[in-house]
Amino acid sequence: MTQRLAIFPGSFDPLTNGHVSIVKRALSIFDEIVVAVTINVNKTPFLRAEARMELIRECFPDDKRVIVEELNGLLAHYARNRGACALIRGLRAPSDFEYELQMSHMNRHLNPELETVFLSTEAEGSYVSSSLVREVASLGGDVTDLVPAPVARVLRERFS
Repeated sequence: MTQRLAIFPGSFDPLTNGHVSIVKRALSIFDEIVVAVTINVNKTPFLRAEARMELIRECFPDDKRVIVEELNGLLAHYARNRGACALIRGLRAPSDFEYELQMSHMNRHLNPELETVFLSTEAEGSYVSSSLVREVASLGGDVTDLVPAPVARVLRERFS
């Protein structure tokens, strides 16, 4: 039987509980999920890619179905090379949909076999973004309910 592999790309700078929820829910649809940590050369990251990847691994320590890799280059080409059948994208608000739909069309143009699966976030975390978590943590706010424990630890260390 063929394994169904999906890719969940993002900067995950840092990983939030919303991201974790999306991965867990996607595992009910796909056999394996590659959490692909993207590098955006136009942004200065809060955490190095290696640190983000290690935190993601810490959040899924016993689940061999979650694979963490770095992604450089075109997502559609990476997906083809990995043998992925789908991309996973989380939607927090209606405003996310327009951009994500545009990206979905471009990825399909570049890789016609690639589907995009949109999963809505849990309602209680729909307002949470990595950038908002960073901002609140940097100003001394408590974000422990918004991020996994390993991420909360790193945020405390960085901003204490």
